[in-house]
Amino acid sequence: QQLSTAVADRNVDELVALVANDVRLDFGGGEGANLLRTHLMQSDRSLWDELTEALALGCAKNGQGGITLPWYFDQDFGSIDPMAGMIVEGENVPLRSAPDKTAEPVTTLSWDVVQLTDGLRPDVAFQKVRLGDNKTEGFIETGLLRSLMGYRVIASSRNGKWSITTIA
Repeated sequence: QQLSTAVADRNVDELVALVANDVRLDFGGGEGANLLRTHLMQSDRSLWDELTEALALGCAKNGQGGITLPWYFDQDFGSIDPMAGMIVEGENVPLRSAPDKTAEPVTTLSWDVVQLTDGLRPDVAFQKVRLGDNKTEGFIETGLLRSLMGYRVIASSRNGKWSITTIA
C-alpha cells in the first residue's frame, strides 16, 4: 500500500524510504537510494510511469521468498527469448491473420507470451508475433504488448524489514 501511494502521489521521499540503501537500479552497476532520488527527480525520465504500469500488473512470489512486480517477470516462459518476448496485455485479444483490425482472428490470447518475429517496430499499429509453439504466427496490436524485459520491482525481507531491492 505504501508503494502504491508513493507512486500515485509521485512522492520521491516516500518511495526512497521504501528502498534498500543498495537498491539495484540497472544491470550496469547503478545502485543506491541517492541515485534513485536523482532518477525520480529528472523530468525527462519515465520511471514514475514505468512504476505505475508495473504496479497495475500485480505481483508474484519469487523463488527467494520475496515478491516481484509485474507478476510475469518471475515466470518461466520456456523457449521464448526474453529479449524478443512480449506479454499480451488483456483477455481474449485476437491474434489476427494480417496487420489490420478487420483481419480474421487466428486465435485469441489472454495474458500469453509471444515472440516478436521482426523485432519491435513502434511506428506500426500491429506487430508480427509467433506463439510459444513456434508454429502459429499472426499480428497483435502494438498497444496490447509489453516487453518481458520492461521495468520490474523486487522486494524482500532483510533482518525482518521489507524493502525494495531492485527497480530495473
